[in-house]
Amino acid sequence: MTNKIAVITLGCSKNLVDSERLMVMLSDVGYEVVDAATEAFLEADGWKGVVINTCGFIGDAKEESINEILAWCQAKTDGRIDALFVMGCLSQRYASQLPAEIPEVDRWYGKTDWPALAVDLARRSPATAPYDRVITTPRHHAYIKIAEGCNRFCAFCAIPLITGRYKSRPIDEIIAEVRMLVSRGVREFNVIAQDLTNYGKDLYGKVEIARLVDEMAAVEGVEWIRLHYAYPKDFPLELLDVMARRDNICKYLDIALQHCADTVLTNMRRHISGAETRSLLAEIRRRVPGIHIRTTLMVGFPGEGDDEFAELLDFVREQRFERMGAFAYCEEEDTFGARNFEDSIPQEVKDERLSQLMELQEKISLEIQEEKVGSVMRVVIDREEPEFYVGRTEFDSPEVDPEVLVSKTFRLEKGRTYNVKITSALPFELMAEPLAETLYPA
Repeated sequence: MTNKIAVITLGCSKNLVDSERLMVMLSDVGYEVVDAATEAFLEADGWKGVVINTCGFIGDAKEESINEILAWCQAKTDGRIDALFVMGCLSQRYASQLPAEIPEVDRWYGKTDWPALAVDLARRSPATAPYDRVITTPRHHAYIKIAEGCNRFCAFCAIPLITGRYKSRPIDEIIAEVRMLVSRGVREFNVIAQDLTNYGKDLYGKVEIARLVDEMAAVEGVEWIRLHYAYPKDFPLELLDVMARRDNICKYLDIALQHCADTVLTNMRRHISGAETRSLLAEIRRRVPGIHIRTTLMVGFPGEGDDEFAELLDFVREQRFERMGAFAYCEEEDTFGARNFEDSIPQEVKDERLSQLMELQEKISLEIQEEKVGSVMRVVIDREEPEFYVGRTEFDSPEVDPEVLVSKTFRLEKGRTYNVKITSALPFELMAEPLAETLYPA
């Protein structure tokens, strides 16, 4: 009878990649592994274990992780599972407190020592490549994590405290992973790191993100490469030239700017001014025509008065970001901000500012979406719903960006790309009709 383990992933796509790597290790040492603890899993015969990969980034994420752990502690007490293991950011951040507070958990692992779980269970090391993994996303797209950690130490962020200093993966290992995934049917690659624009400096003495992406784009079978989590300070402009030259690098860049007012940027320890930020955005758009920029902004950080918030609203009106998310500042223990600034802006003020900012962005997003009506766009089909197919353009990252709802005029296949004509628009969705004669090759 095979022992069974369910892996539950909370948090970001970087955590998902770790879970996928763990799953293949557990399979190699003899366990039957699933990526969700379904009722069928719980009712199956034999030994059953659950692994929770936690997030510890902000208060809401920590609460979600704790609640998930406690729910599975109860399942263990009730005899529905036999063992419970916890890994990831939360257990890394609170390694000295959690084992005593939640003794029902059998073993705790952090952000980097989780491969020991497979060894501990099987008493032997998995015979897997360091980049091998189970793909839990739709098989045509995958995330590629190129580094761990961060050297920026922004005032509001606990990530460097959890993950440690920046550590790049070697280029040859990443390219081997890309080739392996292509052989398994993956054609779309979403490149992720806490700060991809610092990639390679620790290994090669200089930033090598442009070389890495160029080599990825040269791998046969790679149709789309999309870049996530760039940092504006010291942005490597040569990356833009590679993006403009390579057809299979999406005209898309995820670059978290956080704010534009100099006072707030200084307090945040972003090491860039509002003027420098505007200059960088202009250069990005000049070098990569048609690019869609995704950014994240923060409201309510210490030093943001009414004038600074008004400047932020003007900045969003001026820049007209194609994709934008925002959140209100939440003080995180042990960060520079928590140690040096009073979190004095009332929560209701933060919430109101966040609402204003997102209402403005929704209007801008609708205007940008409406400009696409009547155009023909290339779309990859992710899934089928009862009334339409759901796809994405090169400008849309999975789960966070708008989707394209394609009518069922013709039979379309999941994972393949088609030309569609955009017929109407909503702020965060496009409606389209397929053009059957323009099926792209698999």
